[in-house]
Amino acid sequence: MHRIIAVSAGISAPSSTRTLAEQLAGATESAITARGEAVHTEFLDLRDLAVDLAHTFTSPGYSSPALTAGIESVTNAEALIAVTPIYKASYSGLFKMFFDIIDAKALVDKPVLLAATAGTPRHSLALEHAVRPLFSFLRARTIPTAVFAATEDFGGDAADDLQARIVRAANELAMSLMAESSTVGGLGGSFARHGEDDEGTGGSFADRLRKYN
Repeated sequence: MHRIIAVSAGISAPSSTRTLAEQLAGATESAITARGEAVHTEFLDLRDLAVDLAHTFTSPGYSSPALTAGIESVTNAEALIAVTPIYKASYSGLFKMFFDIIDAKALVDKPVLLAATAGTPRHSLALEHAVRPLFSFLRARTIPTAVFAATEDFGGDAADDLQARIVRAANELAMSLMAESSTVGGLGGSFARHGEDDEGTGGSFADRLRKYN
């Protein structure tokens, strides 16, 4: 059973950000089950953790059962769908606060599908200029296709284009997840799932370089 978690940082209810997360999760589930494998998706709405997140930053050592459970769910999931609203050309503060407090190694080599919503298409490049660099820093394995949805994309002719992007991204995430799970230990796969550096996996760079001298 594959485990996926969809994290959305929408602050309204209903939320277009949550809607996009649901559509991406549904398409990913379809892509996985079509290949004969089972999957379970959990949803995490960061708006429910907003107060706890604020306390975490203002009261060192603070946590809550809900926040702890959310962090553990993201850490233990095999893949992540991360969806944020875009404000002033970047991810929301709520979104950033959550990923600021998770362990630095929690997302290492984890397949991640990035998505965002905004009021206008003018914010579409924020996914590549702001969101993807954040997850690159966390050493997550982001899939190539990121999905941006402006308000106008949820209806009319634009809805078909959005759906096509959703399906393409979902297939990429499914293939990445299933390829990883089918890798035979010792013959390939991730090299740094647990965050090991060069010194912890094969000696220092200088030691390895001497082998070629």
